[in-house]
Amino acid sequence: MQQRLLGKTGLAVGEIALGGLYTSTLGLGTAETERILHVAIDMGVTLLDTAPGYGDSEKTVGEAFRALGSKADRLQISTKLGGRPKPFDPRDQKALLASVDESRRLLGRDVLDVLSIHEPDRPGIYDWWEDQETCTGPVMDVLNKLKSDGIVRNIGLGGTTVSELTQIISTGKFDTVLSAFNFNALYREAADELLPAAKGQNMGIIIGSVFGQGGLGRRFDDIVRERPFWLSRHRQKQLLAFYALLDDTGLSITEMSLRFVLSNPDISCALIGAKTSAQLETSLSQGLKGPLNPEILSKLDTIAAMVPFRPFEEPMILPFGKNYAGPGFPNLGAAIPVGKF
Repeated sequence: MQQRLLGKTGLAVGEIALGGLYTSTLGLGTAETERILHVAIDMGVTLLDTAPGYGDSEKTVGEAFRALGSKADRLQISTKLGGRPKPFDPRDQKALLASVDESRRLLGRDVLDVLSIHEPDRPGIYDWWEDQETCTGPVMDVLNKLKSDGIVRNIGLGGTTVSELTQIISTGKFDTVLSAFNFNALYREAADELLPAAKGQNMGIIIGSVFGQGGLGRRFDDIVRERPFWLSRHRQKQLLAFYALLDDTGLSITEMSLRFVLSNPDISCALIGAKTSAQLETSLSQGLKGPLNPEILSKLDTIAAMVPFRPFEEPMILPFGKNYAGPGFPNLGAAIPVGKF
């Protein structure tokens, strides 16, 4: 696997990284996580991103690390602050420090390669900042102390917005940014402001939701043609054009989506949140084929430009194959729940 520099951190990382949401009992638990980690390491993955908000991912990963022994040392670890302990107070320095200690204990790592603020851009989720414009608050005191003490090597951001996260990036206080839902084969909102701002700060750029939490993980030709009520007409036309391009090129939807993100040299790595080792092996094999050729990229840019910004009230996660209006189904037109990227 090709390696890229994670911005000013100086870390070299495999261009495909492992997302930790499903290396947990939200996936298939410790045994499958161990198999996933074996595949990841053997195929050149060097970075694993997790969080307290990803169920019991830190605990499950730590258990798998112990089973892997010294082989696990080949993985760099990125985790986050947010959501622990409950009830969570984002301005309680003592509790924040305790959460980091718990992450280190669960993961079995004395030093964390990256520690990020989870959802720094959505005060309705976590009210981190005393001053939103300058991004001052107790969390910065905690992060800076941990970094100066050598417990954390780099500090970062993990968010899902564009304008709000760009403003935080512009403060120049952070080493890395994980952006989810805003840059993939069809969604390009991050390209105008967020990615250039992060590049200008020489930040490591990590892209999550390469497959749009499933909407770009497989094709839904029949559903799209029927156009469910929550799908805008413009998005329908775009998806059908995208599927036609897949037919013309002979590429699978996952290969096209992953190789698109990796075609951008400003991106340090793309996260794959595989549920099984077989899924991860397939994705890695596709990504290892390298960037898309310029002709395909140009056609894909034209298709993405059909819907340059999300239609009003479009669900953040397109609910293909799900009962969007059924009882107990989340309001996908609202903000995505914490820890789901």
